[in-house]
Amino acid sequence: MSKIRLNTELRNKMFNKIKNVFETENTQEREAYLQARENVDAEYVKAFELAKEIVERAYPQDDVKVLRHFKQKYGSPCDVVAKDKCFYFAHTEVNDENEDEETKSHFDFGLYGNLNGSEYGNDEGRKFAYAYYRDELKQNGFNADILAEQEGKDANPYKTKHQEANDKFLGSRNGYYDDQTGMTKSFNDQYQLDVIGTSHCRSRTIACTKDEYQRLEQWRIAKGNLVSTHQTWIDSISKQCEQLKIGLKAYRYLSEAVELATELGIQVDEAELIRTNSTGLTIYNPSNLASLIKGMKNKHQSRTAKILARKQYEESLN
Repeated sequence: MSKIRLNTELRNKMFNKIKNVFETENTQEREAYLQARENVDAEYVKAFELAKEIVERAYPQDDVKVLRHFKQKYGSPCDVVAKDKCFYFAHTEVNDENEDEETKSHFDFGLYGNLNGSEYGNDEGRKFAYAYYRDELKQNGFNADILAEQEGKDANPYKTKHQEANDKFLGSRNGYYDDQTGMTKSFNDQYQLDVIGTSHCRSRTIACTKDEYQRLEQWRIAKGNLVSTHQTWIDSISKQCEQLKIGLKAYRYLSEAVELATELGIQVDEAELIRTNSTGLTIYNPSNLASLIKGMKNKHQSRTAKILARKQYEESLN
């Protein structure tokens, strides 16, 4: 049987098959990412318990109950208790000049919450969301690695398309804090605390100790570590895939691509690739190609031949 030539479809199928193996290999980079994701869960529990302690110290639950009672009695004029998932925490120290020096930062427990203390969401929060829910995104056909793959590149339609699709699946309107549904809402709802005062969180900085502040920073560092380990892992896969594309583009025959996969320790069923190829790669076999072309011809058939064919058909029914 003649060698089967590689075409674009076959190259893509081979590339995706090998890339999928790259993504599931038990490498140091992948293990670091998985460990970072586990660590985030543990740090979230500890940090939120601490945040709850700090917030309830500032806004005692007895006061919250009283204010809710007045709201129920007098309506909107007493509507001053709200749920929130992000808080400004601050501690004060005496500096070298014997002056009070305040250190404060914005701690956002939301899925898309910032990682740098900014009040506003950005790609860092989005990177965390994609890295945290990578499995769920991938299993549903979304590119969870889009921001890692596009790291350092300017905004472009390809990036925007996948980013918007990911956000929609996760239930966030392009990473904004409003109109949240689905997985984003379920995640955020775990980390809501009662605060007194309906104004923006910037105007109600909550006092904490230096030790408490540093412990909260450890949680935020853990979130950043998930993003960085995810980036490192995807970078390693991308470098491998760049070389893979070069090789597959240079190869002329399927057998060369199969040999490459074999050398990489990846088993590829050539026959399965041929069977599932939409254009029917067996066309490259001369006899198969000839049969296909002959079948496409509009052949003239005489009246006698048509009568004979009809007679043979009727006899076959008896």
